[in-house]
Amino acid sequence: MNVTLIGNSFKYETEAVLKLFYPVISFCFYESSDGFKAQPAAEDGNIVIKRREDSDAAFLEVNADISGKSARREGSVNKSEPDYEHSCELALCRLLFECMRELTGISPEWGILTGVRPVKLVARLKNSGMSEEEISEYLGKRCFVTEKKVRLACETAKNQAEAIKGLPKNSVSLYVSIPFCPSRCAYCSFVSQTVESFHRLIPEYADMLCKELERTAGLINGLGLRLDTVYFGGGTPTSLDAGLLDKLMKKISECFDLSHLREYTVEAGRPDTVTAEKLRVIRDNGGDRVSVNPQTLNRAVLEAIGRKHTVEQFFEAYDIARRTGFKAINVDLIAGLPSDTPKSFSDTLERIISLDPENITVHALSIKRSADMMHSREYEVSAEAVSEMIRFSCDALSESGYKPYYLYRQKNQLGNHENVGWEKGGAVGIYNVNMMEEIQTVLACGAGGSTKIVAGQNNIRRLYNPKYPLEYLRNFSDKVIGRKDDAERMIREMIGPCGELGAGARHE
Repeated sequence: MNVTLIGNSFKYETEAVLKLFYPVISFCFYESSDGFKAQPAAEDGNIVIKRREDSDAAFLEVNADISGKSARREGSVNKSEPDYEHSCELALCRLLFECMRELTGISPEWGILTGVRPVKLVARLKNSGMSEEEISEYLGKRCFVTEKKVRLACETAKNQAEAIKGLPKNSVSLYVSIPFCPSRCAYCSFVSQTVESFHRLIPEYADMLCKELERTAGLINGLGLRLDTVYFGGGTPTSLDAGLLDKLMKKISECFDLSHLREYTVEAGRPDTVTAEKLRVIRDNGGDRVSVNPQTLNRAVLEAIGRKHTVEQFFEAYDIARRTGFKAINVDLIAGLPSDTPKSFSDTLERIISLDPENITVHALSIKRSADMMHSREYEVSAEAVSEMIRFSCDALSESGYKPYYLYRQKNQLGNHENVGWEKGGAVGIYNVNMMEEIQTVLACGAGGSTKIVAGQNNIRRLYNPKYPLEYLRNFSDKVIGRKDDAERMIREMIGPCGELGAGARHE
């Protein structure tokens, strides 16, 4: 499909809007300043996005011809607008959205919002002085977000306010990457190895990770920072045997000051990796929150996505976790898995709710290019079915006393939906809030770890460890320890002017 931009260069956002309606179609973009249409007409469709300016205003126009049908919208933006270029871009996206909605009959519930953090937008609008009613009107009328999604975003922002308000000054979180799983799920895009394929090098990986943890602790202590939360993710951290897990967690206890820690999470995502011994190791080393993630309680769906555990193993793992005495247990579910139906999804969710976990996270399936599902037609799932599942989850969880506390979106999510973390009894997952709202520095250790240094909403720097475990081992000195040296230098530079790390990013 050909897209011609005349008098503007708004390719990124306009393509993102088009992808809401045509997620698998490729677009050929052409830019022209004088209105000359340089490209030949494409058989599958042609779109012209035009801006013409005079001394006072920009006149905007979108023309779309697709499959023998046409749509046209016009608008204007005054040049006196405070952020004129952004206003033009937003207005053209709205016109394009209206044309696509008319031509396709599709009305994405998040409207023209294509970013991953809708709640961050809500917070920004609130900080600009908007009331909740004004925010709702802005999102609904200007961004075409449905009333239900507006309500979800605003409620999430309100529920996470206490966690944000309690963010300590000069605090950081620690992320520990364990990029190993028993097997690879069909929908997975995380950089991870199966335990079987990498088992010989796992002890070496743990040794190098301990060295990186030592260097990271030195960085935190040397800069006078405060460790706020710890999060073991992956992969599946409980893929490690109890001895290696104990070794890593003891290294953290030895090197870091944990006296101010507000939360310590370890993902025990695969039920078939959970044992009483491993959970005791987690608890005895300070872990107070775990995730046990079945994704579904439908046996046929588990087989379709390549999960090797049984439904019974999930209930056994959950029971062990509950008896071990953690402050909070999270359970992850995915809406839109192959061969799942709205009925079987609702059955799964109702069974999980009956367990009364402190946290339930519901993900709308996102199929990444590297996932096995992307290359097989047998995994096709109806976007309407996903929408029904997501609607049911919001209603059922709300009625059961759960509140949404964090929300984010990913590319290629079925039905253009979202991932939502729900909590009960004030058990907000602090790390999740800090990470998604980008209000705190996160120092990451391990293969695939992404360090994010936050000194303000517009002052965020990122550093990446090598993606793959073998690459991590081979390049440890320069690309792992070297990254920590870079992080320390950056933090010193960033806290210099204000003397406070992350303070400018807090929602006050």
